[in-house]
Amino acid sequence: MNSNSGGDFPRLSFNTRTVNSWSLKECVEGCARHDIPWIGPWRDQFDDIGVEEAARLIRDAGLKVSSLCRGGFFPASTREERDAAIEDNRKAIHEAATLGTDVLVMVNGGMAGNSIQEARKMVRNGIGAILPYAEERGVKIGIEPLHPAFAADRAVTASLEEANDLAEHFNSPWVGVVIDIYHVWWDAHVRREIERAGKSILGFHVNDWLVPNTNVLVGRGMMGDGVVNNRELREWVDAEGYDGPIEVEIFNEEIWSRDGDDVLAQMKERYLSHVL
Repeated sequence: MNSNSGGDFPRLSFNTRTVNSWSLKECVEGCARHDIPWIGPWRDQFDDIGVEEAARLIRDAGLKVSSLCRGGFFPASTREERDAAIEDNRKAIHEAATLGTDVLVMVNGGMAGNSIQEARKMVRNGIGAILPYAEERGVKIGIEPLHPAFAADRAVTASLEEANDLAEHFNSPWVGVVIDIYHVWWDAHVRREIERAGKSILGFHVNDWLVPNTNVLVGRGMMGDGVVNNRELREWVDAEGYDGPIEVEIFNEEIWSRDGDDVLAQMKERYLSHVL
């Protein structure tokens, strides 16, 4: 087994969506070439090889898994669809445990033909349904609030305040929040809500908000290319005791068109200059 200590980057994690054209194997090999110690894979990347083989690839490269993305998407228009979503989330918990991570990132889902109040109730019920299995497998439910622009179609959990409310509803060490700068930087109460989250912070994602932002879904920027003070938010999160991996997660079509090794090299440079 190889050992990847990360050198000057012990907390840096490569969220694999940042180089969207790479397979999981290529992402693992990229981390090894660039001495990046953590990886944050997406579930669809091991559909073709299976989770056990994915775990072997990651383990043999000496990498650690910061989180698995994603679970959630609980709201649906029928009971059968809601039950299927709960079963898929149980599968995601199994996959996270198999990969060796204790964090499943939850993108809770949009309205799916319901009122936003009904959809939020479905989210609460869905998390409640999977929580016993998550505890059994040693996997924490990391609720990631998305920017309000996604409230209708991707995440009715649309602020860190709401994510904290939801986590506190369960009052469980197995439920917490994942803070992605892209989704929370704008919030006038973000520091207060980071402090409120405290020890329930399960993950931290960095990137940037470009001006103009021409595509809210795939218009994230590399750290330093936009208006967000990544270092300040990282310091606020660290002040609450979070010392876990820091994932670089960027959806950007221009970045996706570039050579992956160039992206990882720039990612490391910007991490040093704008996050640490």
